[in-house]
Amino acid sequence: MTTAAHAVGTNPEIRKPGFGRLLLSEWTKIRSVRSTVWSLVLLVLLDLGFTALLCGLTAAQWSKTDASAQLAIKADPTSTILGSGFFLSQLTVCVLGVMVIGSEYSTGMIRASLLAVPRRVPMLAAKAVVFTVLIFVLGTAVSFGSFFIGQPILHSKAPVSLGDPGVLRAVIGGGLYLAMLGLFALALGAIIRHTAAGITGVIGFVLVLAPLAALLPGSLGKHVHAYLPSEAGQLIAKAHQADHDLLTPWQGYGVFAIWTVALLVIAAVQLRSRDA
Repeated sequence: MTTAAHAVGTNPEIRKPGFGRLLLSEWTKIRSVRSTVWSLVLLVLLDLGFTALLCGLTAAQWSKTDASAQLAIKADPTSTILGSGFFLSQLTVCVLGVMVIGSEYSTGMIRASLLAVPRRVPMLAAKAVVFTVLIFVLGTAVSFGSFFIGQPILHSKAPVSLGDPGVLRAVIGGGLYLAMLGLFALALGAIIRHTAAGITGVIGFVLVLAPLAALLPGSLGKHVHAYLPSEAGQLIAKAHQADHDLLTPWQGYGVFAIWTVALLVIAAVQLRSRDA
């Protein structure tokens, strides 16, 4: 054993950072970046704003709405309310998830992070935990905010309350979906290691693959579409399972979790085997 190695092994002042310190470090990184903070503020404002706008338009145009569309809204008003702001919310979360890890590779800061934490997987795990918890807390708050904004607007057309079957689970599910989506984006960003390419990849998964899969013929198209990550994951934010849904809300969320865990495993293996 060399003198330097011996000193590191025996000096109590020089020790590997514990996981708690890694969590604190990652939290400091996230909250100290202005673009991240403003993106989260924008997520809240856009989600709540578009919920009010689209629910208001739905109520105002109710008499001109097709009868089948009215029945669909009445069958699950919660999906209509939460879905109004979901599109922009998930785009923001996708971008943030990739940026949390991709920006470190783009700026070269990842080298400093890995020098401070030679064991690479705990660093990735800490980053994933901090970002996922942050998005879950914020996403759940926004989901409840959206519900309480949209509920009174649609009350005269499609009444709904938190006490109705499946509604509370769906509202909390909005936060669960955004949290898993953020983790999914982070994992993909860790694999691709480039911010712009990572954002393109995750948006492709979320917005492009689903319409393409729907074009596949027959049962094959239905099953491929149903098991795509975002399509399966969004079911958790529905109060009721639709007739055409192949998966239950929790089954869909489980499928999304499997996709995400698979990407995280690939990211962890790649992080250990490749240079930063």
